[in-house]
Amino acid sequence: MSRLIRVGALVLGLLAASAQAADATCEAQATDKKLAGAAKTSFVKKCATDTCDAQAAEKKLAGAAKTSFVKKCVSDAQPAGKSAKDTCEGQAAEKKLAGAAKASFVKKCIADAG
Repeated sequence: MSRLIRVGALVLGLLAASAQAADATCEAQATDKKLAGAAKTSFVKKCATDTCDAQAAEKKLAGAAKTSFVKKCVSDAQPAGKSAKDTCEGQAAEKKLAGAAKASFVKKCIADAG
């Protein structure tokens, strides 16, 4: 039983490491393309999803197992502690938005990220 737990922990560790590596690569690509704001967020999310889809294909996952794997992989790829709301509010601050403009921007940004 303990061997099974150790193997499971190893697999989860490798998954987290591969997701973080995917995020770093996607961030670098976004920087190379000089993307910022919502365009960067969208690009990084799509890139991470594509990377996770490729990993699922390598593992020959299908159906619910693939969906679950990709969802966890993409969520692990996000920077630690940064939710879509945090990211969008940061972008609104960079653009110096306030009031209704900020609220509208953040709402749309979160919807685009989700």
